[in-house]
Amino acid sequence: MAVGIARPDQQLDEGMAASLTEVVQRDDVHDGQGYVDPVGKPRSPGGRARLVVARLAELYPGSAKELCALDFDDPYQLLVATILSAQSTDARVNMTTPALFAAYPDPAALAAANPADVEELVRSTGFFRSKTRSLIGMATAVSERFGGTVPPDLSDLVTIPGVGRKTGNVVRSVAFGLPGLPVDTHVLRLSKRLGLTDRLPPKQRDDAVKVELDLNTLVPAAERGSFSLRMILHGRAVCLARKPRCDRCVLADFCPSAFL
Repeated sequence: MAVGIARPDQQLDEGMAASLTEVVQRDDVHDGQGYVDPVGKPRSPGGRARLVVARLAELYPGSAKELCALDFDDPYQLLVATILSAQSTDARVNMTTPALFAAYPDPAALAAANPADVEELVRSTGFFRSKTRSLIGMATAVSERFGGTVPPDLSDLVTIPGVGRKTGNVVRSVAFGLPGLPVDTHVLRLSKRLGLTDRLPPKQRDDAVKVELDLNTLVPAAERGSFSLRMILHGRAVCLARKPRCDRCVLADFCPSAFL
């Protein structure tokens, strides 16, 4: 199954772009000024969050695993693919990983790999030397400290080389189906525009960790992974960084930043 996480540098493939364009242009979803059933503007981040969760779930249905785009069979493969996805595209990573997984099917094999061989396999994803160090360091840590099994707990994941909170939350939410809310630039931007992080001091609204912890209080635990991916998809298809398409947005009737 194709799964993965959207990233700010990744472009939508043609099929996904066409699908999202069709959805955001549907008359039964939009009335040209927002959602078909406008509501009074919620006054609190919690009220806005409930509407965002519900409407994006309708617009982009599916679980975190179904919404993602990286190919993997187990948590180890997803962790490898997510590390490779930095400054690359899911399509490129998915072209790279079959040979990599064939050569190194488990953490022990990757931990014992010749770095030059790994570099050659991952070269096309960019920053291949740094990624090779992260991959071998990750595999060594998983093999030596976790018995060859990727741990599900974020507190353990973030101790692994090449794994930060965002990558750890990807693995938790997508591979394990556990609560995890990856925060990238799309999630930061949309959260700020939608007023979801208004409780934070202005300078903290661009801090991924602060925003993650704040959003965790607003989004049900079971929805966090899929919520993050839906925010990313909406940020690419509608709420663009430079020219947001407010006239085609299902959140426009209560978004504090709509049409500004």
